[in-house]
Amino acid sequence: MNETQLKHTPLFDLHHRLGATMVPFAGYQMPLHYAPGILNEHLHTRSATGLFDVSHMGTILINGDADLYESFERLVPGDIQELQPGAVRYSLLLNERGGIIDDIMVMRPASDTERRQLLLIVNAAGKQRDVEHIRSGLNGKASVELLQDQALLSLQGPAAADALAHYCAAPDRLKFMQCAEFTLKGYGGLTVSRTGYTGEDGFEISLAAAQAEAFACALLDRPGVRMAGLGARDSLRLEAGLPLYGNDIDESTTPVDAGLAWVIGKRRRVGGDFPGFSIIRHELAEGPARRRVGIRPNDKAIARAGTEIQSSGRSIGNVTSGGFGPSVPGPIAMGYVETAFAAVGTPVDLIVRGRSLPGQVVNLPFVPHRYVR
Repeated sequence: MNETQLKHTPLFDLHHRLGATMVPFAGYQMPLHYAPGILNEHLHTRSATGLFDVSHMGTILINGDADLYESFERLVPGDIQELQPGAVRYSLLLNERGGIIDDIMVMRPASDTERRQLLLIVNAAGKQRDVEHIRSGLNGKASVELLQDQALLSLQGPAAADALAHYCAAPDRLKFMQCAEFTLKGYGGLTVSRTGYTGEDGFEISLAAAQAEAFACALLDRPGVRMAGLGARDSLRLEAGLPLYGNDIDESTTPVDAGLAWVIGKRRRVGGDFPGFSIIRHELAEGPARRRVGIRPNDKAIARAGTEIQSSGRSIGNVTSGGFGPSVPGPIAMGYVETAFAAVGTPVDLIVRGRSLPGQVVNLPFVPHRYVR
């Protein structure tokens, strides 16, 4: 796909004015980094506030009848029927083998008092596929709309609450995994959730595309707020031990081997009315054949995605995400290994450019989460 075929987010012109290095990503031209560079943007987000354009992701609005929550629950392993107004839940769309079609955020709007509406945030590359999958699963019993003309901003870091509090009451009203709607003079309606992909406290803000640049500029006027690109977003999520769809999770991974069994509600483990339940139930009871783990190389060399993991000369898995962790600081990686080698402290060998480099299995995340609960 050439540049003329790539889509633009509503902040495309702002990225250029700020001197962003643009790259193709999921069918869009997106900012990789700005003049300060990835390392600076990463550390600034950890210490102050980074503002990310994530408008390439999909926002899906579902409107249905009184049975909507029960119907949608059959597509995911999470407990959707118990969602309260203003609650957000991380969940997974699964195929019939228990493989992960996509990981998603499921929101019950605070204004929805009748359990007839859900708002989903889905990954960019598969958003149209997700719409069709959900439509098919709901079998015409609800409208499933991929919202157009929307922007999504992610304000992340320990000073994010102070920055956003200048414009709305979200920091006072919301804790981690909660959402609410606000109306701001000059910017219209905002849907704000206290969520993110960095391990830091933060907010994701959905608003009309036409108002996105003005609101982003207003946030950038607040002390300590700087733009950050895809590079820092990736290194931040890796340090936080958060999986990236297409790298760490996909249709060949189940919630259990991906270390995401916690998304399966207690009631759902008994009822099992979701795709792939028999396979997942077996893995919950007997353990999976492999597990997603954190790995720290002992050397300074970085083990990138695809790096083979060995033990005593035998292949036991592969790295799925790897890079330099600026906050650690040092090289870090995630990957899948045979379950027998998944215990914390297990020594492993990483085959980097033909060399066998020592490392060990470590706990995830690499840096503590700082969510406001």
